[in-house]
Amino acid sequence: MASEKLTQDFTRHCLSQPGSSRIFPMAFVLSLLMALVLVSYGPGGSLGCDLSPNQVLLGRKNLRLLGQMGKLSPRFCLQERKNFAFPQEMVEGGQLQEAQAISVLHEMLQQSFNLFHTERSSAAWDTTLLEQLRTGLHQQLDHLDSCLVQVTGEKDSALGRTGPTVAVKRYFQGIHVYLKEKGFSDCAWEIVRMEIMRSLSSSVSLQERLRMMDGDLSSP
Repeated sequence: MASEKLTQDFTRHCLSQPGSSRIFPMAFVLSLLMALVLVSYGPGGSLGCDLSPNQVLLGRKNLRLLGQMGKLSPRFCLQERKNFAFPQEMVEGGQLQEAQAISVLHEMLQQSFNLFHTERSSAAWDTTLLEQLRTGLHQQLDHLDSCLVQVTGEKDSALGRTGPTVAVKRYFQGIHVYLKEKGFSDCAWEIVRMEIMRSLSSSVSLQERLRMMDGDLSSP
């Protein structure tokens, strides 16, 4: 960037001056550098909330891993099916603003991570695939933690207590209740795996929409 080259040239010039004459210039350089950092990495910049294609690819990879984890044919577990009332209209309806969409996406991934990070889930699934899924979800969450701070100014914002995010929490609470009622049986876990594939698929779609929103906001 031209601004970076200008700063570098000015800094070298100041450092070449005698000690007494570069006290004020160096203070000015530090202020200039701080200003450039704020311009480059403030809201809408590239620090913290870069909704890159890699993040969407990671979401798709996690979805594939979950698909590979199935141990039973779903047709053997038809009697265990349940409507978990996934809040699809709230998640995919298109009414969410960017900050709220990030909050909803974060909640979906956090709840999925929690679900597959229990002792019961460790006994239900292939260890290698499960660890890969946990790692992928954790990577997505790390990224979204930064996004939440960037768009709201805080990690634990009031957005976590709004309608769409609360609806996602209740949805996952229903899944936990179902597993407990079914005694964490293999069929119950299979039904839940299929259900979480649905929610992760929606999370990928939501992240793609966030990338489009981010592109629109950054357009001149």
